Amino acid sequence: MQEKQEMPRWVGGVEPARELLTATGTQILEIECREQPERLRRLLEAYAGDAGIQAELKKFRELAAKTGPVLFIGMGASYCSSISGSILLQSHGRPSFTVDAGEWLHYASSIWDDAALSVLLTTSGESAELVELLKRGEHRALGLICNNPASTCWSLAKNRLPILAGPEYGNATKTYTNATAAAIILASEIVSLPWQEEAERAAEVFAAQLDPIFAMRGKLEEFCRGAANIEVIGRGAAYGGAFMSALCIREMSGVRAAAHTGAGFRHGPNLDVDVTHVAIIFALGRAADLGVKLGQECNRRGGKVVLVSSEKRDATENLFPVKIAAVPEPWEGITSLLVPQALTLAMVERTGCRLKPRFQYGVMEQ
Repeated sequence: MQEKQEMPRWVGGVEPARELLTATGTQILEIECREQPERLRRLLEAYAGDAGIQAELKKFRELAAKTGPVLFIGMGASYCSSISGSILLQSHGRPSFTVDAGEWLHYASSIWDDAALSVLLTTSGESAELVELLKRGEHRALGLICNNPASTCWSLAKNRLPILAGPEYGNATKTYTNATAAAIILASEIVSLPWQEEAERAAEVFAAQLDPIFAMRGKLEEFCRGAANIEVIGRGAAYGGAFMSALCIREMSGVRAAAHTGAGFRHGPNLDVDVTHVAIIFALGRAADLGVKLGQECNRRGGKVVLVSSEKRDATENLFPVKIAAVPEPWEGITSLLVPQALTLAMVERTGCRLKPRFQYGVMEQ
């Protein structure tokens, strides 16, 4: 008797185009990186003009009107995407925190009712921890930001916003970008801040800078080549970019990379900086001067620094400056990622891609 063959479970239920099915992991990384500006543009248009999405934003805003903090809950890239949202709320006087979904699930049940609103972020909508949180939080004020309307999380959630990035087969590139934008817009709506003009500015900068930064990726990789450690450092929303950058480098190339806040790096890893280190420092936003100062200190200790800032700086043997036009806070959580993405692409072009294309999802387990 012939066994029944199980049909492929495509990402988002969408079968990839034939050219994607034959593409390498390296090719897919570049394709999806270059899709980011257009996907971001579509999300901004939808959130500004779609009546259904605007109705959902209103529901989120009403839920958040209660006393208590607004929580953003995710894992991996979704955790990174959440940071810009919580930073914006904190900056405008509203208590808000980004928490790890696995930790929250196992350790925080006793305090969950203290939150005004919990916003769960997941690209796949199938992560076991997020599914369980939605089940346990059935009678709590919950919202979902998700890229997969065919997922378990989407079907369980009563209040939900789409990421609108389309299926993604490599590292979290366009899903991180769009999820971060969705979190910023939601946070803006909660504190009644206009967001469209600032979002348009960020989208313009992101689109304009992608090609020039990716064109320098060979020189960037050569500068970083041979590093025993790559540290990615940011403050505020740019810490979300730093966290995502380290994940991208490690997942795609296998090179060890770690993310730090500026203060966390200064009071720890900074002590062992030497000629084996490369620090990618996002000197962006209100704490940009502290990033520049930290880069100078790393150089004095013999380490190399890729300094991403909004000012033109001279290169040296140990300093690789990259200028990115300034964007309103907290949109640097998106623009900061371009340099590490370019570096990662150059790394895998040279040594091969470690991550196979994710054309199918298996069972998502803890």
